[in-house]
Amino acid sequence: MQKDKLIILILAGLLTGPVMSQSNGNARGPIGESPYNVISGWHDPFAEPGFAFGGNSGVFAESPDRIFIAQRGETVLPFPIPEDFGGFAGELGINTLQATTRRTWQNCLYTVNGDGELLELWDQWDYLCEGSAGPGPHRIRISPYDPERRVWVINETFSQIYVFSNDGSELLLTLGEKNVSASDETHFGRPQDVAFLPDGRILVADGLDNHRIVILDSEANYISEFGGFGEGPGQFNGIHAIAVGPDGLIFGLDRAGGRINVFRTTDDPAEMEFVDVWDGFTLPLDLIVNDDSIWLTDLGPLRFINMDFEGNYLYTWLVPRELPDGYIEVHTISVDSDGDLYGGDNQYGRSQKFVAKPGVDQDLLIDPPWVAP
Repeated sequence: MQKDKLIILILAGLLTGPVMSQSNGNARGPIGESPYNVISGWHDPFAEPGFAFGGNSGVFAESPDRIFIAQRGETVLPFPIPEDFGGFAGELGINTLQATTRRTWQNCLYTVNGDGELLELWDQWDYLCEGSAGPGPHRIRISPYDPERRVWVINETFSQIYVFSNDGSELLLTLGEKNVSASDETHFGRPQDVAFLPDGRILVADGLDNHRIVILDSEANYISEFGGFGEGPGQFNGIHAIAVGPDGLIFGLDRAGGRINVFRTTDDPAEMEFVDVWDGFTLPLDLIVNDDSIWLTDLGPLRFINMDFEGNYLYTWLVPRELPDGYIEVHTISVDSDGDLYGGDNQYGRSQKFVAKPGVDQDLLIDPPWVAP
């Protein structure tokens, strides 16, 4: 309960404080400039007049020219709208996470091309979010080992996970029971993320109520679970993201606990070995695992952090809050096969594309996620 209060206080300070340059705050390790330039205005608005993007909670770059975005509905705009309005609610001082009375459950899932232009609008699935007080969809993922490239969407509010065909024409599978939070083998409690092991097993970060990682087989049947609520090694207080890496490593990001728990697979598909815990974060949000290091985003101050597999800090760069190109939170990150970075902002309400600065040190860039050979 105390940590929940701490999160509320942190967010309150971030959301209501003046827009200004951030101090180094809790940032540590080598701190330098961002190795990326932001493509200003990349996310092309497509909403009907009077609406704008909602919180962009999930982003997944399937390719450099097909980027999936899950947003928490759209935002009803005030009237009149300035003639030079750039298309995202944060520009008008609206926080899409807080302004729940302005949220409308439409256009929750869609894809854009590499220029940020709308490709596909999956509005036929908006009903899966309707009737919710929010926040709704949290992550969107595709397994690199799935030849069908099925699309996984995690709905935090309804405690469900949806699996769609790659073209969005079919809802192939629904895991969990709508509006039922439970900790048995067929239910979840505000799940947050999924990750995929090379042997076909699926890991569910479950989540804000259950604080566990559920192991499913390749057909999404329950095998076992690990983690649990607490402050001890391998326990969680709100697992917010999960990713896998080489040598069977599994990284579970504990948002309220301000840490990452590291596990490793074993010869038993139902058992995971605890390896280490890295603490000292403020409010970690998302992560990407590369061949020999991980990158994560954290609040307080908002930043990207690079660490090796021993938990040593390699590099940190701060993310400015100032508009037109700033962030309140980089809630979700993805890197395409060309190395371009995408970050979804759940509070300003948009996604942005980052490209490497000319001549930058390549070691400072985030590679596409690790995939088993």
